[in-house]
Amino acid sequence: MKKIQEIDLSVTLDKKTYKKELKKLQYEMLNIQQFLYNNKIGLILAFEGMDAAGKGGAIKRLTQRLDPRGIIVHPISAPQPHELRYHYLQRFWRKLPQHGQIAVFDRTWYGRVLVERIEGFATEAEWKRAYEEINSFEKTLTDENYIIIKFWIHVDKEEQLKRFQERQTNPYKIWKLTDEDWRNRDKFDVYVQCADDMFERTDTPNAPWCLIAGNNKQHARIQVLTETIKRIEKEAKRRGLTISQDGKEVVNDNMVEEVNS
Repeated sequence: MKKIQEIDLSVTLDKKTYKKELKKLQYEMLNIQQFLYNNKIGLILAFEGMDAAGKGGAIKRLTQRLDPRGIIVHPISAPQPHELRYHYLQRFWRKLPQHGQIAVFDRTWYGRVLVERIEGFATEAEWKRAYEEINSFEKTLTDENYIIIKFWIHVDKEEQLKRFQERQTNPYKIWKLTDEDWRNRDKFDVYVQCADDMFERTDTPNAPWCLIAGNNKQHARIQVLTETIKRIEKEAKRRGLTISQDGKEVVNDNMVEEVNS
């Protein structure tokens, strides 16, 4: 079972290696985007984590070289009044990508078992029921032609405070810091416990969680790219495909044997 306490937050990556790896992995992602398009496979990337953990920076590097016509990033905040008239998953169904395209969710449907649970916006019966609802939602998609990859990026309390203070004094970052961030910081340990509960109940073979050490931003960004590529390659293999350099599908030997048998 995955737990936040098992994340090694001491890992680092030097700038030279980071730049070299970043460029290589970004071009691999561009190739993968073509593969997804050619095979009409939808990709859903879900990002959760502590405030100031670096979700936005990781998403920026993940999408930097991709064709913008085939990807959309959804920044998710509290539901609007009209959205509260529907089932909580409805607003996410509406944002799913077409087959062959990519959707990135910066915060997700897991708000139901995190902030809504902690802040009392969902009743105990509602958030407890949500684990199975979410598993069913994700299974419905992965049983069809979608790949789901879920990331939790984590920082410790000290690193989070350092980043909050930096945002407070940086005119280009101050908009990222809100009173709600400071309130959530007071419940840091509660969020960790709820996140561990979430991993225990929703880390499934079809939609696994990837826990990323975020104290070093460079390491976190490379890990997000690496895990994304690894997962997509695994899913391509499961479908009997490999990813060629031009993004087109290649039928592998196992697939040929299966067809011929």
